[in-house]
Amino acid sequence: MRKINLSQIALFSTFFSLALGFSIITNWLTFAAIPLGDFRGIVLLMSGVFFLYFYELLFYRLMLYVMPISIGEITPDSRQEFSYHIYLLFYLILFYPVMRSGFIPVPLMKLFYLALGAKMGENTYSSGIIQDPIFVEVGDNTLIGMDALITPHIIENNKIEHHPISIGNNVTIGAHSILLAGVSVGDGALVAAGSVVRKGTQIGAGEVWGGVPAKIIKAASISE
Repeated sequence: MRKINLSQIALFSTFFSLALGFSIITNWLTFAAIPLGDFRGIVLLMSGVFFLYFYELLFYRLMLYVMPISIGEITPDSRQEFSYHIYLLFYLILFYPVMRSGFIPVPLMKLFYLALGAKMGENTYSSGIIQDPIFVEVGDNTLIGMDALITPHIIENNKIEHHPISIGNNVTIGAHSILLAGVSVGDGALVAAGSVVRKGTQIGAGEVWGGVPAKIIKAASISE
């Protein structure tokens, strides 16, 4: 694990402070003239959190536009590492608590993942956790089961890398399963609950995989 330095913390703190300031002003302008009665405190708190995350997401996307995170290895003391550590602070402080809470309904979590940069098709939902959404693409009519984990990054001692994860159409990723960096899942495939799919594994269309580590259980039928 590499150390996050003070300049990176300072830049993230600037983003956070600006978003907080904008959210307070927006909250005040939106609700100051509305009589909310006994519910005023609750409404202001909930709307304040909403506006805070709205502006934080804007700054996060702006940061990625100016300082994008590339596929592959992040070398020490590079511009990529500087960007990555700011990116990481957004997740550690703001986004991972939302993903891990289980409080947000699944359809709304899809909107959250889309806002973070994931590509998710129609009628596709995740009740698991999608880490590094900018490196994840999921097709149509696909379900990622409860507490499944999609992990496009590799952190091994001092090595940090990102490799995209691609999941096709009409796929089921079973509950509590884990897909590691570089995995590709073809259309109509199924990953059994509790499986661990190793880095770089290519699962073909219509195949069924399961186990720890995951192996093919059933090949695609001829009709598929």
